[in-house]
Amino acid sequence: MWGNTKKPDTPPQAAQPELPKNIPMNQPPKTSAATWEGTTAMSTDAMRPMGATGDRATARLGPSLHVKGEISGNEDLLIEGSVEGLVQLDERKLTVGATAKLTADIIAREVVVYGTVKGNLRAKDRIEIKKDGSVNGDLTTARIMIEDGAYFKGSIEIDKSAEKESGAGSFARTASTPAGAGVGPKTI
Repeated sequence: MWGNTKKPDTPPQAAQPELPKNIPMNQPPKTSAATWEGTTAMSTDAMRPMGATGDRATARLGPSLHVKGEISGNEDLLIEGSVEGLVQLDERKLTVGATAKLTADIIAREVVVYGTVKGNLRAKDRIEIKKDGSVNGDLTTARIMIEDGAYFKGSIEIDKSAEKESGAGSFARTASTPAGAGVGPKTI
């Protein structure tokens, strides 16, 4: 009986270690390679916000960090701490984490708010305020998304020049269709 019990246990154990022997060193690079190819929705990296692209590094300002002054850079940024001043990431994405408290003006390509922001936001592409997010300030962007439950106080200016610069093909096609030909909802 002991011999039979050990033999069935041994093959599953032997089969499981065989896969990890081939994969453990290669598994993180495969995840990264998939991310580099643009399949960001399948990212298993807990620190990378969804939507962050693999060819761009995402810097992180942890929840215990407090910054006063100006932050500027050439990489995507996730802020979980507090910032007072200016955050300028011209062609990059800023994610304001759920624990973040910003008293700052923000300039970026894309801004996603899960936490609290007091200040003006300017995004060339889009601004998202998630359900637990809070923004008290003026927004200027080409596209805006405010989820149910989010708090927002301020004004919104839709900057169509940023949309034209980004080469929005659907906008160009819509503009070229004759009036009355395109029936249905229009998006901003």
